[in-house]
Amino acid sequence: MNELLPLMLEGAWVTVQVTFFGSLLAIAVALIAAFGRLSPIAPLRWLAIAYIELFRGSSLLVQLFWLYFVLPMPPFNITLSAFQVAVIGLGLNIGSYGAEVLRGAIRSVHEGQYEACQALNMTAWQRARRIILPQALLAAIPPGTNLLIELLKNTSLVSLITLSDLAFRARQLDQATLMTLEIFGLALLMYFVLAQIINFSMRALERRLARGRMRGGLS
Repeated sequence: MNELLPLMLEGAWVTVQVTFFGSLLAIAVALIAAFGRLSPIAPLRWLAIAYIELFRGSSLLVQLFWLYFVLPMPPFNITLSAFQVAVIGLGLNIGSYGAEVLRGAIRSVHEGQYEACQALNMTAWQRARRIILPQALLAAIPPGTNLLIELLKNTSLVSLITLSDLAFRARQLDQATLMTLEIFGLALLMYFVLAQIINFSMRALERRLARGRMRGGLS
């Protein structure tokens, strides 16, 4: 196991990187798509709906294969590395679910908050940044945590596009050593630890936002 552990850690580091950058993309896309979904401008709203339904209603594995194997072919001729495909595919897929979570959280903000913003003559940007988003993000953190953990677990699919993540290393070492119990037991433990890091980090963020909300008088 002393020889196997460094190789497993290399795969775990790739998984961490894919999860981190995929999460950043998912959060950014979710914000854009959620506001697009709520936009009074019809083309923006239709575009956001089309994105959400396309990525939420199709298989993540097919999306990864499409990005990795189809894009390099004519007429697209776009070649992406396996790492780029993993980050983009996971980010866009989880972002489509996150957009609906965030849209529901934004709608859950009491109407009185909007009326108060209008009374204070706030711009739409000021209203979103100072009042609406802080409350919506607090409400979106619990379901958002589930989505980030789901993104972590879905990284196991990127091994099918030749990326040497934790799942890829586990299968590779299992075939070479036949130490199935030890290797997949270690992989299971690593995924669990990474999921708990996400869980505790998001809980800490939730507590911090909750304290800020109480100090700011937004409750």
